[in-house]
Amino acid sequence: MSNASPAPSARHMLFPLFAALIWSLNMVVTKMAADVIAPATIGFYRWVLAGAILTPFLLLSVLRDWRKIAPHLGKLAVLGALGMAIYQGLTYVAAATTTATHMGIITAMVPLITIALGCIVLREWPVWTAIAGGALSLFGLGVLLGEGNPLQLLEGSGSVGDALMGVAALSYALYGVLLRRWPLPIGVWQSLYVQVLFGILFQLPTFLMGPASPLNADNIPLVLYAGIFPSLFAPYLWMQGVRYLGPNRASIFLNLMPVGTVAIAAFTLGEVPHGYHIIGGVMALAGVSVAQWRPRGKKQRRGAKPSRPV
Repeated sequence: MSNASPAPSARHMLFPLFAALIWSLNMVVTKMAADVIAPATIGFYRWVLAGAILTPFLLLSVLRDWRKIAPHLGKLAVLGALGMAIYQGLTYVAAATTTATHMGIITAMVPLITIALGCIVLREWPVWTAIAGGALSLFGLGVLLGEGNPLQLLEGSGSVGDALMGVAALSYALYGVLLRRWPLPIGVWQSLYVQVLFGILFQLPTFLMGPASPLNADNIPLVLYAGIFPSLFAPYLWMQGVRYLGPNRASIFLNLMPVGTVAIAAFTLGEVPHGYHIIGGVMALAGVSVAQWRPRGKKQRRGAKPSRPV
């Protein structure tokens, strides 16, 4: 059976498009969850649900290939901590003190942060477009978070939630860099499954020690959405998009995330965007696009893939 991918067509663009929309809606769901369920509770139940769905399909495969997987458990544990426990855990905590709009735009900075971390961890020195795009994105983010005046950030203004989202984005960017630094000789779904199990393990202490937050009619739909669509469906759609379009073309669709988040948040949460949201958001996204563009003759490192939200 050939591993060659079919020639891409317009319908193949639906794969990364739907993945980006699912992740955009997840930012709004995360914000909605802040009022009806404790962060540690939804963070734990989300991955328990995802793990329960994956188990019938992957448990036997993981047990069969255990000798091949076992030597890499340490790396899988680090990836599970960064991508599942820390990133999403901080996102749920941040939702209490920031808006879905801010969360979507800050998360869109992950590809840019990945480029910066790649310089340190992978010794991948950026081309001039990455530097120029990074500067533009940071200024745009300053306009956004400073509500039109980036200098306000120097005075300590800005919400705790925005800061936590920044740490979460840093955590997920490091997750993407380490995925490239540690090419694991196991299947993608096997890797995801083991990482999910570690994510459950790492979030168990905060779940047990946190305040009681029982499931009810208000929060069960949010847990179901978080555990199924952004955890399972979106990764599958994203992998299909990368398969047909390639990582460079697929990564462009990540820039639609904050646009989708702003539109969905305005419709469902009443978060009407202000002028500084539009100006700062457009600058930040334009910077990310410039940073991801490679001049003619500059090729992406073989095997490198763009990061995706969880």
